[in-house]
Amino acid sequence: MDLSPPLRTALRILAIAIGLASGPAAAEKTLVAVAANFTAPAEDIAAAFAAASGHQAVLSYGATGQLFAQIMQGAPYEVFLAADAERPARALAEGLAVAGSGFTYAVGRLALYGREPGTATGPDSLHLGPGERIAIANPDLAPYGRAAIEVMQALDLEDRLRPTFVIGTTIAQAFQFVETGNTAIGFVALAQVIGRSEGNYWPVPASLHAPIRQDAVLLAAGKDNPAARVFLDFLRSEAAHKIIAAYGYDAAMAE
Repeated sequence: MDLSPPLRTALRILAIAIGLASGPAAAEKTLVAVAANFTAPAEDIAAAFAAASGHQAVLSYGATGQLFAQIMQGAPYEVFLAADAERPARALAEGLAVAGSGFTYAVGRLALYGREPGTATGPDSLHLGPGERIAIANPDLAPYGRAAIEVMQALDLEDRLRPTFVIGTTIAQAFQFVETGNTAIGFVALAQVIGRSEGNYWPVPASLHAPIRQDAVLLAAGKDNPAARVFLDFLRSEAAHKIIAAYGYDAAMAE
């Protein structure tokens, strides 16, 4: 199997990075709801977690708002990796999560992405030509979409650009709109484009939007599942932080 560089790095340091050497008495599964922007690092982290603990993290992806709605409706997720701090805090306040289990696992970065050369090089790229459109994630569901709106407001471009919006349910769909040529450019997660040889992107300065603080929480359904608790412990480990940082997130700020 061809492992990604972040995963190879994590596997090399597992033996010394976390105190899981003895392992659990029996392997278990945990159901993890994951914000769409975190898809790639979550897959690497889940593989490293399985290698370290013997447990399996079963991942389901979606917009943070959609996932939270499913949790409120009784979806059997045991761990929630959100793209914001608001929904995990609400889960705690409404008794849907275990008190004291929440923490920041990553701070996200936004990028402006274009498939064609020279289309996403900086703020000037937001001055679109006739017929050009821009993809964003739904700001009501996805924190990265909300951050994109904040960037356009900071640059005094929101009113001008709003008629050109193509809105995806998730940041993954916003990325696909650009990839398939439906839009010239789009606001995506830096993690989706970092290290890519195709296309071009501008890492949006963090000063242009509120911090995209991504929090994790142990949901009530997972309180008695040791795999869920061990997964959250692993998420705070040096091994996981190395993977998170390799995908362009600020893991150093994670609490």
